[in-house]
Amino acid sequence: MIEAQALAALVPHSGAMCLLDALMSWDEARVICSSASHRRPDHPLRRGASLSAIVLLEYAAQATAVHGALAARAAGTHAPVKLLAAARDFDLHVARLDDVKADLHIDAERLLVMGDNAMYRFRVTADDRLLAEGRLTIVPSGGSAS
Repeated sequence: MIEAQALAALVPHSGAMCLLDALMSWDEARVICSSASHRRPDHPLRRGASLSAIVLLEYAAQATAVHGALAARAAGTHAPVKLLAAARDFDLHVARLDDVKADLHIDAERLLVMGDNAMYRFRVTADDRLLAEGRLTIVPSGGSAS
């Protein structure tokens, strides 16, 4: 398991915007991370007392960044900074996160790699309750979706 400080080196964000707390597992095709940051009163994406569930896209995107960085490291290379280019089939099963008491579990599975672009399917759960699911297209910074 990798903790938050080591994860911060794998995502293109710094400080409080590193939303993941731990890497639970990963392999060539999948990554599973956890986080309790949605309960922080100083969450950087919180608006007043509320934290919209739409921010689960950012949690999923950060999990894909972790996966890409670990896969590149395993291959002896360095992953370039990548961006979320598209979200498809994105379904939210809750409206907000500030009232979710359990830790978030972010499960992202890489479905396709085309050059430097990748597509992932993700699910975010808390205590086995599905909060969000969908697909993300990830492209290099300055690139475009294929």
